[in-house]
Amino acid sequence: MISETTRSVIEQAKCIYNAQKKMWEATHNGEYVSIEPESGECFFAASFDAAVRAARAKYPQRLTHTMRVGHDAVFFIGLMES
Repeated sequence: MISETTRSVIEQAKCIYNAQKKMWEATHNGEYVSIEPESGECFFAASFDAAVRAARAKYPQRLTHTMRVGHDAVFFIGLMES
């Protein structure tokens, strides 16, 4: 179960993403962005880990939410065949 604090961070980060979506998709499509909603600061990187590390380096005590720009999901695992 997701805590209310985590849920709030996710919602705030999604609002920031949606406000910048068109610009970011034009300039950072396919990159990962780790959003720290309290400051509004965003950390872009080519990998999920690099985006998270950048955010944690600056804000080690704060929660962030990481998304992939221009994608509905952060990771693609593949298709399951039956």
